[in-house]
Amino acid sequence: MSEPGSGIEEPRAWQRMLSGRRLDLLAPSPDDIAIEDIAHGLARVARWNGQTYGEHAFSVAEHTVLVETIAGTLNPGWEKGWRLAALLHDAPEYVIGDLISPFKAAIGFDYKAFENRLQEAIHIRFGLPPALPAEIAATIKQADRIAAYYEATVLAGFTQDEADRYFGIPAIPPTLAKALARLDPLPVAAAQKRFLARFRALAKG
Repeated sequence: MSEPGSGIEEPRAWQRMLSGRRLDLLAPSPDDIAIEDIAHGLARVARWNGQTYGEHAFSVAEHTVLVETIAGTLNPGWEKGWRLAALLHDAPEYVIGDLISPFKAAIGFDYKAFENRLQEAIHIRFGLPPALPAEIAATIKQADRIAAYYEATVLAGFTQDEADRYFGIPAIPPTLAKALARLDPLPVAAAQKRFLARFRALAKG
């Protein structure tokens, strides 16, 4: 902390959102979280550090919709709440960006602890448990890896052997595999709109 009268201000630790909210990054409050801010941010964060084919970046907003689709397809009996959790699994990235896995590993535990605090606040804001049941979290992670496999091979220039090694060979129905092989990055506005539409469909009731 700065000394009284020193004239030195403490570093700013909040993020101003376009909704007008100020999110305290060190102690995020559910009251300062809005789905419109999340959608706006995620649609402008590029997966794979932007190293993907196409006119547009493949955004985290598109990725989260993809993961929710995969999770729901593989678990048709899931309640809407768990599908909503899948949609929001990368929601903290509207604030912290999408760091690639090797960089997250290099940063270490403190980064993950910060990410977890923000994820818990997001869950509380939208009526989800702060920490998901282990089985649900593992299933969402599986869907996340399947999405990463197809993003890597279709959009990010990975060979199939590389994707098999880093993400595992996905065991999914042929119809789903066929759909995932046609990934097409959307313009920002379209990605934002699709994410919001899916959120509203899952948040009803």
